Parts: sequence; structure tokens; C-alpha cells
Amino acid sequence: MAIIKEASNFIMPVTQADFIESDYIKGITSRALSYIKAGFAVHFRGCSGTGKTSLAMHVSEKVGRPVMLIHGDDELSTSDLIGGRYGFRVRKVMDNFVQSVLKTEEDMIQRWIDSRLTVACKYGYTLIYDEFTRSRPEANNVLLSVLQEQILDLPIIRSKEESYMKVDPQFTAIFTSNPEEYAGVYRSQDALRDRMITIDLDYFDKETEVLITRSKSGLSLEDSERIVNIVRDLRTTRKCEFAPTVRGCIMIAKTIRVMGIPVDSRNNTFCQVCIEVLGSEITRSCNVDSQKEIKDHIYKLIQIYCRKGK
Repeated sequence: MAIIKEASNFIMPVTQADFIESDYIKGITSRALSYIKAGFAVHFRGCSGTGKTSLAMHVSEKVGRPVMLIHGDDELSTSDLIGGRYGFRVRKVMDNFVQSVLKTEEDMIQRWIDSRLTVACKYGYTLIYDEFTRSRPEANNVLLSVLQEQILDLPIIRSKEESYMKVDPQFTAIFTSNPEEYAGVYRSQDALRDRMITIDLDYFDKETEVLITRSKSGLSLEDSERIVNIVRDLRTTRKCEFAPTVRGCIMIAKTIRVMGIPVDSRNNTFCQVCIEVLGSEITRSCNVDSQKEIKDHIYKLIQIYCRKGK
């Protein structure tokens, strides 16, 4: 995970002290930086909770350039990426050269404002386009020439002199997306995907999940591992509508740390926290029988991995 320092019109990502760089994370980061150095855009694709945005911020911090951040949205348009005319500038001239005659001229002009993609291309910043497949494909067509020919097509109304902009050599693009079967996700154009290198992210390995849970919550390594064991075992079962992620581990660990309760299957509050956190993450079903089956399974896993003082 990375925190963000705001500047005038860009942000600077700064890696947090508790960011975990396991061998798994280091490997992905190293490959991503190599692709970027070779001149390619990087695309982190994976399920929710696999660390896509955190990795994008971490890699951009390694690149060392200011960042322009865009979040994909169904309402996003091409003008939201490159800019448009916003507001008005009014110019008024009053001529009273002849005392008895008053001449007034007024001009009302809309001002062009560059948006984040244009700014990133112009100054060689890093563009992070988070969840870019949540935007309509036609809105992203402008990226095709940016990633391939290193040229940004500009509307004539922006400038009468230039119809395109040469992309600064230091410009970098990092994309993230969920799988296409997720709700609200569009299928990206093949031409756009061919212009980036996709790194498919799976769930973290056990070591990384334990270290992340411990770092984010402050629990002991042993207690963090017990919680991670529950989540990882639950992830392999076919009872889950949605596989639980390390976010579930963090939510459980931080909650019980605040409540001051032990990671112990004999503690009813701990069991209830696990059932509520994981139950809400792995299913959206309102079926009573289905919910009971899931809760019973979570409770069994708690007894297996968190039984203390036998």
C-alpha cells in the first residue's frame, strides 16, 4: 500500500513503512519496472483484494515521477481524459473617447483546461488508470496512439496550431482491472490490450498474507497466521460465492485488536467477528440455509486453527 502526497496538480506516491515486500511482491515489482524501462505500459489484472492498486502505487514510487491518478467509471468520457472547455472568461471594453458617446464591447470565451492524461503526456508523469475497464471502451480509444505511436490526438478547439501532442519520453502508464466477469466491467478493446503487458495477480502466498495481516493490525505472528489459515482454507472450498481475500484477514485482525479479544475459538466474540466479516465477503445470498451452511463451515475452521489451551 502507498500513501499519497498531494502537490499542485499531481500526486507523489510514498511507500508506507508497513508495506510488505515479500519475495512475491519483489518479483512482480522487478518485472513491472523492467517492462516500463523497455517502454511498455503495465497492466495489473486480478480479483478484488489481490493488491492491484497498491502495487501500481508502489511501482510508480519506484519510477520516481509525479503521478496522475484516474479512476475508471461508466460516466467517464474522452474529454474527461484529455480535457475540455470549462467555465467562461468575460472581457469587457468601454470606450468613452467622445464624451457624448459610450461604446461597449463584451467577449465571453470558454477556457480550455487540460485533463490528467494530457498533463501526464505533456510533462512525462506516470499515469495510473485504476479499474480502467469500468470506463466505456470508446472513452479509452484515445490511449491507442499514446501507447503505440507516442502521440496524443488533440481536438482542434484546444489549439489552432497543434492537432496532436508528442508524448514526453518519461511518460509511463500503469493500468489495473478486475476480471471481465465482474459486475460493471467492460471488455477492453483487443488493440488496447495488445499495447500493454498484463501481469495477472493471484492471491498472495501464505507468507505474504501473514506478514501483511501482522503489519496492518499489530497482532503477533502466530495469531496472524491463525487468521490467515482460516481464510486460506475457506478460499479453497466450493461453498464460497466469492473467494475471501487478505482484506478479510486484515478486517478481522484489526477489529479484534481494537476490541482487545484473543484469537481463540472459545471466545464467542472472536467467533462472531470471523463469521460476520467472512460471511459478508464470500456471499451475497439471502438464502437462510445457504448462509447457515457457510457460517457453520467458518465456525469449524475456527475450531481447527484457533483452538488454544487444549
